[in-house]
Amino acid sequence: MADRIPSGCKLGLAGDGNGASPGMIRYLIDRGLRDLHIVCAPIGGMQVDMLIGAGAVAAVETSAVSLGEAGGAPCFNRAVKSGSIRILDATCPAVFAGLTAAQKGVPFMPIRGILGSDILRNRMDWKVISNPFDENDKLVAVSAIQPDISLIHAAEADRFGNVRLGRRRELMLLAYASKQTFVTVERVSETSLLEDERMAAGVLPAMYVSAVTEFKNGAWPTGLYAEYPPDNAELARYAQLARTSEGLQEYLSGTRSAA
Repeated sequence: MADRIPSGCKLGLAGDGNGASPGMIRYLIDRGLRDLHIVCAPIGGMQVDMLIGAGAVAAVETSAVSLGEAGGAPCFNRAVKSGSIRILDATCPAVFAGLTAAQKGVPFMPIRGILGSDILRNRMDWKVISNPFDENDKLVAVSAIQPDISLIHAAEADRFGNVRLGRRRELMLLAYASKQTFVTVERVSETSLLEDERMAAGVLPAMYVSAVTEFKNGAWPTGLYAEYPPDNAELARYAQLARTSEGLQEYLSGTRSAA
């Protein structure tokens, strides 16, 4: 699966706790990927920070990158200060609007909440337009966001390729908007997840899934929603080491040895 992700692609990632497997991110780092355009849905966490620290990222489109209770994302913060990556600043609703436009196959989605904000000064791809039904009513046209590939880690898939995401609707949206979606899961069921009417609404159908592989405990150390909690001690250790480039390399070397 990791071998099918090329340098230079637009890579969709959700936040810690329900996003890509950090272990999967390690495979991408080991492959030496470069020039990735990261789309956070809508925020980024440890996975994004690791890729930035490894020099794999050219641009990040996000409303925030954070390690949550472990504090700020050190590699992201360092890259912003040095100007080594391009930041496409956004808000959570704006990211969702862009993904929704891609899902629906339209070039943009109108929203209101960022009118008058400084964000518009740095987003030349967003335009202030008039409501076609009232020219005095202004809107922001947020351009469609379509990742080439998105990565998701989930609790369960079935052998038909359906994936149980539960109430995590942002993951559904990310998959709908993306050209391809690669999913790692804790386990694979032999029976269809769509057969149970009570669970079907929380299942991503196989038609939106490009590949599935089993990866037990794949969300460590960030944790997996409704399955197992984050390893806060490990996240704190990462946050401490990743404050320097040398510390990040020490962390990556240590986790490689542990694996």
